[in-house]
Amino acid sequence: MNDLQELPIWVLLLIIGAVMLQGTWLFRNARKRGKKAWFWGLWGVTTVPMPTLVYLVVVVLPDLRRKTLEDHK
Repeated sequence: MNDLQELPIWVLLLIIGAVMLQGTWLFRNARKRGKKAWFWGLWGVTTVPMPTLVYLVVVVLPDLRRKTLEDHK
């Protein structure tokens, strides 16, 4: 637990900012796509960067593939 006390304050602020930015982006993007926005937003404020990576693989890539197939028809 002493490790957190040894971190400079700017590192903690950077981590907090990254987590909040990620959670906000995941929430807003998932809401736009209609894909369980609260789940993605809450998970996004827990860790960095795993929720974003999973979101890209589970939600964004299938949407892109579907849109690409629709455009070619």
